[in-house]
Amino acid sequence: MKRLTNVLLSAALLGVAANANAWSLKEAAKPYQGTTVNVVGLERPSYKAAQELTPQFEKETGIHVNWVSFPYESTLKAETLNFVSHSQQFDLIITDVVWPVTFASADWVVPVQHFLDDPKLADPDIDLKDFFPVWRKAFTIDGKLMGLPFDSYAGLLYYNKSMLKDAGFDGPPKTWSELRDDYLPKLTDKDKGVFGYALQSAKGETQTADSFARFLWPFGGRFLDIDNKKVLVNSEKSREGEKFRQSLMKYMPDGIVADDHAQAVALFSQGKAAMITEWSAFYPTLKDSKIADDLGIAPEPKGPDGRYSAFGGFAYMVSAQASKKKQDAAWLFMQWLTSKEMGKPLVEHGAVVARQSVDTDPEIQKQFPHLKPMVTTWEGSVVPDWRPQLQCYPKFSEIVSDWGTRIQLGDVSVDDGLDKMNADLSKYMDSANCWKSANQPRQVKLDD
Repeated sequence: MKRLTNVLLSAALLGVAANANAWSLKEAAKPYQGTTVNVVGLERPSYKAAQELTPQFEKETGIHVNWVSFPYESTLKAETLNFVSHSQQFDLIITDVVWPVTFASADWVVPVQHFLDDPKLADPDIDLKDFFPVWRKAFTIDGKLMGLPFDSYAGLLYYNKSMLKDAGFDGPPKTWSELRDDYLPKLTDKDKGVFGYALQSAKGETQTADSFARFLWPFGGRFLDIDNKKVLVNSEKSREGEKFRQSLMKYMPDGIVADDHAQAVALFSQGKAAMITEWSAFYPTLKDSKIADDLGIAPEPKGPDGRYSAFGGFAYMVSAQASKKKQDAAWLFMQWLTSKEMGKPLVEHGAVVARQSVDTDPEIQKQFPHLKPMVTTWEGSVVPDWRPQLQCYPKFSEIVSDWGTRIQLGDVSVDDGLDKMNADLSKYMDSANCWKSANQPRQVKLDD
């Protein structure tokens, strides 16, 4: 009995020792207490949620987090200026899916593996494979994961249940052709100011990413073949998609080419549009609108080439120009913010996250019905380049937006407009040497 007691006591002491040596955020943060980390945020719900929860991190670690928020349109310029001027204004930056190649090619950010290799900083339970594969791929440049996904979106089909039911439909359309040919004629009454569908198409990034691209991918079109340095926007498949987009114009408001997200969401919220395709981030707005009881949510319709719903979102990256102490402290905050444990609280505060364990949880999906179609989109996404990852992307987008708008307005035919867009993009890509640093995301496999 005495021997057994000694064995049990030894085992207990070993357990205490093991627990004492276990990684904890509090212990990892001790060398960085009193450090201030400057974090870039956007004026969007996910960052508001993050800021509301940040005091928990500060209390646990003694690290102070200073949020600096920008509208999306100003963020890339502000971050680029920070790096070019070496101002060290930001320690943790946010990157859209089209920006990583810019930051990585210039060595402005620290690869994730640098921190994972440090057992004092890396949480053993970080579980990178819990991020949806398509999101890990989106922020991988030359085989290196450059950041951790945060504020992740999918395009969804929002529909008014009552309007569809009154028109004789028991659910949303499954394909784009079904939407146009079966639904829109019955749901549109322009004399009453009621439209079957509204597609935000304002000139700028909305035209490029939300309008033009939405009818490129599902029809088999593509922007680029980066391996062969070829622009593809005037291919036969691309023409098919953009001609389909043009055929929807008669079912939408006359001023739709000037409408941005706010106008499309407002039209739908007022019961003036039966369907819109919009980002998952707009769910909190729509669930609090006057049509909330009639709000239906589904994945975007399929095209002839399959379902390629809008894909967009962000990741956090650690600045390579920050001091080592600030880099480490910034990593601890980024790791905490994007962790599995923080996923549910963030969603409950209005954020969207890319953690499979959170977004597929039946209880959370029941509470937030937009998550299930969002998961369907991400699980089916095979190429995370809805918009090309280019250092030259701002000008690239400007060219797409310019000709895309002219096409939609009817100033040029679809064929002529795409030929001219293709020519302008090819000339720019060649003359500005954009191909050199272009990233070609590879197809995603679910076991990646």
